[in-house]
This record gives sequence, structure tokens and C-alpha cells, in this order.
Amino acid sequence: MKKIQVWLAATLLAVGMALVAPGPASADSYCGLVWGSLAKADPPLSQARVTNVRTGQHYCFDRVVIDLSGAVAGYNVRYVPQVTQDGSGFGVPLRGQAFLQLTVNSPAYDDNGNSTYNPVDRNELSNVSGYQTFRQAAWAGSFEGYTSLGLGVRARLPFRVFTLEGPDAGSRLVIDVAHFW
Repeated sequence: MKKIQVWLAATLLAVGMALVAPGPASADSYCGLVWGSLAKADPPLSQARVTNVRTGQHYCFDRVVIDLSGAVAGYNVRYVPQVTQDGSGFGVPLRGQAFLQLTVNSPAYDDNGNSTYNPVDRNELSNVSGYQTFRQAAWAGSFEGYTSLGLGVRARLPFRVFTLEGPDAGSRLVIDVAHFW
């Protein structure tokens, strides 16, 4: 009888420990985001023209949108030690601890060399003060069919790049940078 009591006590103790013991640790990503921080690229050139750049804040990320007059055909978005100007290679000074170079394979000028996007302030394409991740969005130039921007961010954080159709015959290149890992 004593063996049964000992066995019953041990079984109840084991069951009780299983109920109060913590489960396995999970590595849930911030806001369910599963982005990385490696370069993202799509190589073809486009006949579309850059027409606008704008930014926005969202619950889990900050966003920059590059508007084009036609379909987005190519881009290269990557973290760099310093953003450089198209053509000259001069550095673009940016606020922040990490820097994204955003290159759209589309010019910001038409076939006659007339500007299709001419920022009012090349150093501040959009007011990002108060953003959680962005520190500065700056113009890096448009040269030989490529247009580049510099994005200063708080830290090297995960990002994603995608395209959206519209409005009308235009399209948008969208870059989201997460607030946290």
C-alpha cells in the first residue's frame, strides 16, 4: 500500500509541475513582421518617371513611397555605410545610425531633360520629425536613368520593398522599415 501512495504522490507532483512550469520560449517577431535587413533588388530599367516622394507612419513601421508615372520595373534598396550621389559619388550627409540607399531604375526627368520631380528641399524630402524609425529622407540625384534617395534611420532594422499599381497608369515603390526587430 505504501508503494502505491508513493507512486501516486510522485505522479501528482509531476503533473502539478507540468501545469506551473513555463512553456518553451517563442521568438515571435515584432508585430508579426518577418522581414530581414539584407539588400532587396529587381534589376530591369523602367520607362516610368519619378514624380513624387512621400512618407508616412504606421503602427509597426515607417513608410516611404516613391510615385512613378508608369510601372515600376526595377529597384535596389540596401543598407550602406554612406549614401552616395548619383554621378558624382559624393556622400549624402544623413541623420541616423544606419543608412538605406534607395535606387529606382527610373529617371526623375523626361526625354527632353526636364525634371519630373524636383524636391523643394533636397536635404529634407519629407518632414520625418517625430517618426519612430526615420531620421531623414534626402535626395541623392537622378543620373543615366537611375534615381537615388538616402534614408537615415534610427538603427539597422528590418525592411521590406514592394510595388503597388495606380493611381491611373502610375505605380508606387514602397519601402517599409520596422520600428523594432
